Amino acid sequence: MLEIIKVIILGIIEGITEWLPISSTGHMILADEFIKLDVTPEFMEMFLVVIQLGAIFAVVLLFWHKLWPFCNRKSVDKESMSKGNYLMERFIQKDKWILWFKILVSCVPAIIIGLPLDDWLEEHFYNYIVVALMLIIYGVLFIVIENYNKRRKPTIRTLKDITWSTALFIGIFQVLALIPGTSRSGATIIGGILVGCSRKIASEYTFFLAIPVMFGASLLKLVKFGFAFTGWEVLLLVVGMLVAFVVSVFAIKFLMGYIKKHDFKVFGWYRIVLGIIVLIYFLVKTLIA
Repeated sequence: MLEIIKVIILGIIEGITEWLPISSTGHMILADEFIKLDVTPEFMEMFLVVIQLGAIFAVVLLFWHKLWPFCNRKSVDKESMSKGNYLMERFIQKDKWILWFKILVSCVPAIIIGLPLDDWLEEHFYNYIVVALMLIIYGVLFIVIENYNKRRKPTIRTLKDITWSTALFIGIFQVLALIPGTSRSGATIIGGILVGCSRKIASEYTFFLAIPVMFGASLLKLVKFGFAFTGWEVLLLVVGMLVAFVVSVFAIKFLMGYIKKHDFKVFGWYRIVLGIIVLIYFLVKTLIA
């Protein structure tokens, strides 16, 4: 029962931090310092990534109407029928297909850079110093960029306004999130704001971009782990994903409501304070040891 409680806590942390720009991976690495599951290191490494699938399903649920590219219109105008566009007009929503292709373009930089460097990054950057520094650095960036953004008006106010070059630019910023503590959502939101997206569109596009990225990352970890699960490990993973899913629904709704009236600076200050606390904690721990 104690292990289940630990998994529930980790699921709550994942569900909150995956969507707020405060670094889910960083928080999960830090949580692992205090919440030790009685599992193998290999399973824990896989668990910390695959649990994110629960959070992804929350996006699919909440934004299904903006993501599902098929439809079944009851009628099609005569002009479309005469041009041979019957199937396109009745069953396919072109704008949503284009959105998905733009999302895939945004994934290209992470695939090219992230796949070859996955093991190397994990070996050299998954430690408290890197996490703390990235929390602080990107916290400062959020504050600076939001102050700069006060003098600008967003030019991208709808998902349709996102161009192919904008999609690629946001994808390049997503690469920065390969370093733990950066925050995938934080990096892509910063990129989106810099290129002219409103906070709402930058956040929504970040949510959508997470779907293929997190599915791909989870698949890689599952393949690396080998799908060799015990019944107990399956239970832990399912519980963690379910909790992350439920909490993510509330976290996403909170964020979308919050940014209607506020900017992201509060998350910047949170990151700075947390990063300083982490550095102090581990420094004291090292000195005592």
